[in-house]
Amino acid sequence: MNHRTSTLWDSVGNTPLLRIRSLSEATGNEIFGKAEFMNPGGSIKDRAAKGMIRAAEADGRLRPGGTIIEGTAGNTGIGLGVLGVERGYRVIVSMPDNQAKEKYDLLEAMGVEIRKVPPVPFANPEHFYHRARILAEENGWFWANQFENTANGDFHAETTGPEVWEQCEGRIDVLVSAVGTGGTISGMSRYLKGKNPDLKVVLVDPMGSGLFSYVNEGKMESTGSSITEGIGIMRVTENFRRAQVDEAVRIGDPEMVNMLYHLARQDALVVGTSAALNVQAAYEIARKNPGRGLRIVTLLCDHGSRYTSKVFNPEFLAAKGLVVGPVL
Repeated sequence: MNHRTSTLWDSVGNTPLLRIRSLSEATGNEIFGKAEFMNPGGSIKDRAAKGMIRAAEADGRLRPGGTIIEGTAGNTGIGLGVLGVERGYRVIVSMPDNQAKEKYDLLEAMGVEIRKVPPVPFANPEHFYHRARILAEENGWFWANQFENTANGDFHAETTGPEVWEQCEGRIDVLVSAVGTGGTISGMSRYLKGKNPDLKVVLVDPMGSGLFSYVNEGKMESTGSSITEGIGIMRVTENFRRAQVDEAVRIGDPEMVNMLYHLARQDALVVGTSAALNVQAAYEIARKNPGRGLRIVTLLCDHGSRYTSKVFNPEFLAAKGLVVGPVL
């Protein structure tokens, strides 16, 4: 028997594309979710982490024994932790102090150093993004800079997009994606539209983010707030600037939470908040086009085990005034 060995580094990507049975059957369209929670660090951000580390190693910004620092809501930090620790780097993350407890626990288990800061607007110099940049400048560390580092989006153009195209055998009508840094939607939209210019790319935004109004009206405005983590921004990042987006939709927390529980209970897909947001948007598109056999692809960004203390906690939902209702 031939035993093939691999590393965590090698195991990033090539995730399955799952047909979401309940929603596909209900709408007469095919809705697929890319199972990014099956990456070694448990999220799609492993791809961004690998792309950024690889580029920094190639151009000499990251040398053996070096230090990686990043400002992150958690998943990119976990991806950098998994891959960085494996490759012998010291990893430090600057994070807002209001994220799911499971993210901090996972980072600490790997020995990643966490610098918590209060959640503040981006303009505030205490924002986690700025704190990471300042620490990098002061100490000569490699700052991953996932928002502006285009190695993030380029890795999705190199891997995620081609994987989906192959898995769909070149038949895909709609791509649906939320935006955290813009890397995923940038890389995937560029690759897939290069293959099929008629493909529709739909951005899904939570409340409190400005991209919905930016895409549809050309101005960065937001309303409300959201319990989703790691997505939604109020600026055009260098990664997002390269995205090819046709339209944007906005989804509220009540609909997102309903879909979160529907996926868990009807399809055994226990996913995180951004994945539920993505699938809800895909479902709404499918529902408006009943029986057309559209092939709609979205991203299952991370696993729901990362959120058990929050959205899968009845007390948390009650405190937020959220009640789980039916989707279909």
